Amino acid sequence: MEPLEIKYPIRWTYSIIGFDENDIRAAAKFAVGEKEHTITKSNRSSGGKYISMKLELVVDDEAERLAIFELLKHDKAVKMLL
Repeated sequence: MEPLEIKYPIRWTYSIIGFDENDIRAAAKFAVGEKEHTITKSNRSSGGKYISMKLELVVDDEAERLAIFELLKHDKAVKMLL
């Protein structure tokens, strides 16, 4: 089976799960810099401990897509990243 070929530039969505909305927003802003993006609330866990948010932006190439992923993955505000 061949890997999925992604045609760039592409609108990409990262699902970010963490504890605090403001911290997640700050992590997203740090990861994308000045690049235009949107970040919206998605869900809150039934116990209210976790919040999920969707970060959407246009990525120009695979290197940029992976770099943003790595920055988010290693941010202390991010519990899980999809």
